[in-house]
Amino acid sequence: MIVVAGEALIDLVPQETAGGTAAGLPVLAPRLGGGPYNTAVALGRLGSPVAFCSRVSRDAFGEALLGGLRAAGVDISYVERGPEPTTLAVASIGADGSAGYSFYVEGTADRLFSAPEHLPEGVRAMSFGTCSLVLEPGASAYEDLLRRAAARGVFTALDPNVRAMLIPDADAYRARFKSWLPSVSLLKLSREDADWLGGTPREWLAAGPSAVVVTHGGDGLTLYTGDGTELRVPGEPVDVVDTIGAGDTVNAALLHGLAARDALSAEALAALDEDGWTAVLRFAARAAAITCSRAGAEPPYAVELGRP
Repeated sequence: MIVVAGEALIDLVPQETAGGTAAGLPVLAPRLGGGPYNTAVALGRLGSPVAFCSRVSRDAFGEALLGGLRAAGVDISYVERGPEPTTLAVASIGADGSAGYSFYVEGTADRLFSAPEHLPEGVRAMSFGTCSLVLEPGASAYEDLLRRAAARGVFTALDPNVRAMLIPDADAYRARFKSWLPSVSLLKLSREDADWLGGTPREWLAAGPSAVVVTHGGDGLTLYTGDGTELRVPGEPVDVVDTIGAGDTVNAALLHGLAARDALSAEALAALDEDGWTAVLRFAARAAAITCSRAGAEPPYAVELGRP
């Protein structure tokens, strides 16, 4: 089983309607979202055994979020419930389909997450990232879970998915990011995140991860490994509607592809050859392209992609 830990929220996405509201504001449609949430749903749709570990509101949005997880076949037995409201993220879509966000996070459910005392039985990998590793007090609980999983020998994946507007002290966050790396098996991040964080893939590899994958939007993905391998695959051509959830789909596709090759360990990852990595990266690029062809975070199903 792969366990995804982090926030579930509601994206409010602008809709193309004539004139917008009476006040000239865009019409916003609620969509299920949050980086870890999207990753869990994508894994479920791909057919991976997956569980979600988070705190979700008992409000109507929270019920809808749980419904989305159930529909994707995600185990929700590790989800806490609380009376607090659901986090909201208001999206703005650029001319190229890129998404920006503003967040409403004060007093919301996912911020009050408390880590379970015991990791789930049979967990092969855990995935972390995005707002959940920024917003306290939950961030420290997720961080503790990451370190405990790594100490137990569980394969760990990290996608920082930086939301700079939520980070009050950039230097403190960058230092904290570096402190996570010894506990990370696979680091995946966008080119924009890499530029914001500073450092290089080689520096990050030296700190702990067995592999680093950097995404370049429509231009594909680059893999870096500790043995000096640098491998790039192109993106898949697609008419982009928006990029919401594309990076989260990459996370899921990488984990699903590695699991299919029994490569969810540092040793197996190091033994994966160039052909194996190329297949996994191309699978992730195809999956992300399908997500970009749809409005909102709607990752593909296994039948749309074939074998990884």
